[in-house]
Amino acid sequence: MTEGGTVLPWLVIRQDEGGNQYRVGRYATRAEAERVADRLDSPGQRQLYVVEKVDHAAT
Repeated sequence: MTEGGTVLPWLVIRQDEGGNQYRVGRYATRAEAERVADRLDSPGQRQLYVVEKVDHAAT
């Protein structure tokens, strides 16, 4: 997937307590995606933020 020609293979996904998953955003680097996930994660919240890499062959 690209945005303005830039490859954005890293996803931040939010998973709630019911197991539902929502894509939060796409990022160019793993480090950038992890910073976003860390910033969104707060103690006491019931959702989980995970970072995953998209397989370009599947998109």
